[in-house]
Amino acid sequence: MAFESFRAWVNHLDKAGELIRISQPVATELEITELADRQMKSPGGGKALLIEKPTVNGAVSPFPVAINTLGSWKRMALSLGANSVDEVAAELGSLMKAKPPTSFREAIKLLGTALDLRHAKPKLVKDGPCKEVIHKFDAPPTRTSPWPPAPNINASNSPAAANVSPSPGGEDWGEGGPTTLLNLPILKCWPLDGGRFITLPCVVTKDPDTGERNVGMYRIQVYNDRTTGLHWQLQKVGARHGRRYHETGTRMPVAIFLGGDPVFTFAATAPLPDGLDELLLAGYLRKKSVELVKCETNGLEVPANADFVIEGYVDPAEPLRDEGPFGDHTGYYTLPEPYPVFHVTAITHRKDAVYPATIVGIPPMEDFYIGGASVKLFLPIFKMNFPEIVDLALPAEGVFHNLVFVSIRKTYPMQAYKIMHGLWGMGQMMFTKYLVVVDDDVNVHNTSEVLFRLCANTDPQRDSIFTKGPADVLDHATSEIAMGTKLGIDATRKLAGEGFKRPWPPLIKMDAAVKAKVEKLFNP
Repeated sequence: MAFESFRAWVNHLDKAGELIRISQPVATELEITELADRQMKSPGGGKALLIEKPTVNGAVSPFPVAINTLGSWKRMALSLGANSVDEVAAELGSLMKAKPPTSFREAIKLLGTALDLRHAKPKLVKDGPCKEVIHKFDAPPTRTSPWPPAPNINASNSPAAANVSPSPGGEDWGEGGPTTLLNLPILKCWPLDGGRFITLPCVVTKDPDTGERNVGMYRIQVYNDRTTGLHWQLQKVGARHGRRYHETGTRMPVAIFLGGDPVFTFAATAPLPDGLDELLLAGYLRKKSVELVKCETNGLEVPANADFVIEGYVDPAEPLRDEGPFGDHTGYYTLPEPYPVFHVTAITHRKDAVYPATIVGIPPMEDFYIGGASVKLFLPIFKMNFPEIVDLALPAEGVFHNLVFVSIRKTYPMQAYKIMHGLWGMGQMMFTKYLVVVDDDVNVHNTSEVLFRLCANTDPQRDSIFTKGPADVLDHATSEIAMGTKLGIDATRKLAGEGFKRPWPPLIKMDAAVKAKVEKLFNP
């Protein structure tokens, strides 16, 4: 099902009983976060919220804020036009099985083919609703002075901590006039955040060598009306594109779009391999190819039905600037680190635009369901490379990739270790700190079951392996940024070839006939 605007998506949630409308004014500074966090922590992810009168420094914004719109399994399924996420995953899996691949590279190529089977690639159109209002900015002055320092988050115990400057750039939130970064209802999420952050941006870049498009989700910190931080982490595709522009010394065009079909947001977060267009995935999922329009001030294309588009560039000759602190999905603040500066050259939007937002923090949050849907959708690819995999889960407590449970059909010694090394070598799975492998009769989505097998089936020294590898840039626990260690635990039953010389005991189970008899007697 294709949604032609974020407002259409919000209205769909309203009709489905999945939306709460808030009519009284609510501040974009912290208050929306508190409301949204209460919903996200509710059983099943609570409800989506539409803040009809968000305020920016006390002034009501003309744009309502929608938040937690993908924060439940039901809402994720609705966004994909399906009864369940599993239904979509099964359909994609069946397409992938049309021609079994013989390698991971072939599997990725086949994924691209499968996505393109039903719908054409994104197509360019002349105009779209995202250009109903257009405001272009003059060229910014050249900055020669160093940027002001970021606030000291480590001073949180001091009396001044409550008065941390909202932005290291000394932002001046204007009122009235054309739409700028200063009068959009951009959230300041948590008390020690370094400023206001766009939290659901779809960031468009292109490889300067191949022209391949990437749509990623990298948080955007607002410094002032014309500049932001661009937090693309070291291992992200956008960062790779940025390094190539830096090597060539040419200005890098960047476009940020918000809203439109909610599947755009999901596609931007999906762990697609480098070079596979996220908008191709979006077209497949929405059962309709994505119509694109060219930006006003650079050559990039964005969805014609987006709600907001922020155009601009990164100058590779410009010094990096501290971005952060930011209350992150790890449940902790990430400290200030230098990142590229994004200069805004134009903002376009719908007249009736709805501003999409999310918050991250101590789990569970909305991102748990977005990430969980990605796991379900791409599990068929894992299974094609590792046929013994039965299921895979990323518990909420692991904040995405820190903790992974995987069940396998074990048929030979050391098979669990093969799976560990294989998964650590697949895309963002390289960030997994703890990987637990269990037998196929374990429900990996039931953490209690996994912990039971972990405690019952392992000898810590024999069944554990440490290795080194890349770490999440946001992981504050590593001794060095982006480098760390990983722990794999084999919690499967042990075979003789694995150094286990005793008989393996059977798991306690009631006789099936007795279970059926008791069931009939007491549950007629």
